[in-house]
Amino acid sequence: MFTVNANAIFAKVIVDYHRYDNVDQPIENPYTQGGLDHLLYSKNWIDTVQWHLEDIIRDPNIDPVEALKIKRRIDASNQERTDMVEYVDSYLIDKYKDIKPLEDARLNTETPAWAIDKLSILALKIYHMQQEADRMDVAEEHRAACQKKLDILLSQRVDLSTAIEELIEDIEAGRKYMKSYKQMKMYNDPSLNPVLYSKK
Repeated sequence: MFTVNANAIFAKVIVDYHRYDNVDQPIENPYTQGGLDHLLYSKNWIDTVQWHLEDIIRDPNIDPVEALKIKRRIDASNQERTDMVEYVDSYLIDKYKDIKPLEDARLNTETPAWAIDKLSILALKIYHMQQEADRMDVAEEHRAACQKKLDILLSQRVDLSTAIEELIEDIEAGRKYMKSYKQMKMYNDPSLNPVLYSKK
């Protein structure tokens, strides 16, 4: 199943990252470039690094200059994340290009890749909530509260994985069709962000 593979890749990425636990660690993608597994590994690596950048920038004692650098890095990471989602959608659109939609085929509220994006973030939530539930330097109440949250996250992963599988089945059967829109992000574009183009 598609999501079984995706979830396994996301889990591998998170373990690989935490061997170093360093936001500057270069990615070492073990999958063949151009394949879906390579894209999924790269996607979750971006998410994992950004997760930890978001932690770092919330340090109340962080140097403001360093905080601005990290904020800019997070902005760039968000653009990379969006681009990677669009690459995954392009891969799937090409994969299913020969499937003729049924006359009553419907468009889904989001593309498979944007649902996969949620699954990637969910993998990070599960990993870090498990860490909190396993901590021994906190009160039992903290661990119990985190275990309850973890149980919900694990249930959410089952539901989301099922929904993605059903969407892919519908696409393969022609009951739904894919249509990918570029996100048209404006804040990084110097020709579209008024704060940037007014400085020229």
